[in-house]
Amino acid sequence: MENLELVEKVVITPDRPTERRRLFLSNIDLNLRGYQESVCFFCPPTSQLTFPDVKKAVYSALGSLLVPYDFLAGRLVRALQEGGSRGRLEIDCNGAGIVVAVATTESELNWLGELNEPKPEYRQLTAFLFEEGEEEMDITDLPLLYFQLTQFGCGSLAIAIRYNHCTVDGLTVHDFLTNFAAVTRGDSLVIEPNPDRTIFRARDPPVINHPHFEFSKAVMTDDISARVATGRPCPTRPASIIHLPPERIAILKIAALRGGKLKACTVFHAVAAKIWKARTTALRIPCDRHSTMLFPVDIRKRLVPEVPAGFAGNAIIPGYARATAEELIDLDEPELVRRVQEGIERLDDGYVRSAIDWLEANPGGGHWGEDRFSVVAMFRLGLEEPEFAWGKQICNVPVEVKPGLVALLPGPREGGGINVWVDMDADQVEELRRILLND
Repeated sequence: MENLELVEKVVITPDRPTERRRLFLSNIDLNLRGYQESVCFFCPPTSQLTFPDVKKAVYSALGSLLVPYDFLAGRLVRALQEGGSRGRLEIDCNGAGIVVAVATTESELNWLGELNEPKPEYRQLTAFLFEEGEEEMDITDLPLLYFQLTQFGCGSLAIAIRYNHCTVDGLTVHDFLTNFAAVTRGDSLVIEPNPDRTIFRARDPPVINHPHFEFSKAVMTDDISARVATGRPCPTRPASIIHLPPERIAILKIAALRGGKLKACTVFHAVAAKIWKARTTALRIPCDRHSTMLFPVDIRKRLVPEVPAGFAGNAIIPGYARATAEELIDLDEPELVRRVQEGIERLDDGYVRSAIDWLEANPGGGHWGEDRFSVVAMFRLGLEEPEFAWGKQICNVPVEVKPGLVALLPGPREGGGINVWVDMDADQVEELRRILLND
């Protein structure tokens, strides 16, 4: 990106004083302590807004939002009560603030090519969101939320967001962006956030009445996977794209419903099941090894009582489908889809409570030895929907696809479908492509 320059970097704090308190983090939160980055793009503002106007609107809206979202302006700390809590992390809602960087580049937006896909160039749109010496810093010293506003030479805009996943899940990010956009337009909050996580507190003593294969740790098949699993920095490996057009998705759904074994099949069910089998073949996983496919499931309406409206935190538990590689090769499409559906259906109140208690009794996760990966249907989040004062988003896309993740993103506007993003070796990607598109 040509002549990318930092204009300024500021700390935004809540517009008015907020209550100083400690916010409990659930075991679901604490299982998701890494940072996530995404970026959204805008055409040049069609209104009379100048770039300084947009910058001012961003600062003003975020300052206003950090009053109801005061926990995002806080910092992670160790619990005050050490006895029995093992010094678990919680949020000190201290109003320390979030970091916002503003940058400009002479490059035009079309220099990036197709926008709706993760790519290494997006790293420059988060270039000013990392602290010097961050790898050596304790997580309690870092802000929980960062933004970078970048103006391109053509007048187009990008807003990158970097947040600690222990604070929010994808649906909460959607709600935050909805409120952010509304405030920039001069409107009131659309969703009143409720960050209270006590509904997810573990039982004492823990009651574990289900096996929880979703928390097993992945077998380390290469150096990159090993580094990710152990928290060590790893080199960036470009993600690869496989486009599933609408016609192919329709074929997968028809195959799943063939024979009348299933009453219904969603796009996610059909695509995830096909990826599970195809990936197992492409990686040549030994026949006797189990492959566990994870997929985040929203549990807001699965608890009894339901999670309160406006919940602002993590309310996702991994559903899973599990089989040996040999079983996967032999299973037909209806049975594969049925296992995916079962992985979602098993997450009732009792299972979720058992999962939370399992994490309480097993901090850090389970045993090694399984092939394990996650499929995330980002196309269902609708992060690109909120409309800001300076215009509609072109798209909203993750900066990268991390090892062990398969991301399902919206396909091209013209052709539709789904873009499947994977981080695998080139020969494995080609075999995966062949199976997904032809077999």
